[in-house]
Amino acid sequence: MKKDIHPNYQDTIVTCACGNTFTVRSNKPELHVETCDKCHPFYTGTQSNTTKKGRIEKFNSKYGFDKKAA
Repeated sequence: MKKDIHPNYQDTIVTCACGNTFTVRSNKPELHVETCDKCHPFYTGTQSNTTKKGRIEKFNSKYGFDKKAA
């Protein structure tokens, strides 16, 4: 590799909006993110499927499908 053309690769402290911090390697000294694996609903398991359930119920009522008939 050529000398003096690559950025400095260093430990970086990542700070989330929820207050969680962790360390990664990057060429910036610190990063700020809005969501992380500790607060994002997809990773924490708090994501709801209400929209999907509502669509299925709407479809079933529109076309007259009944849960008992299946």
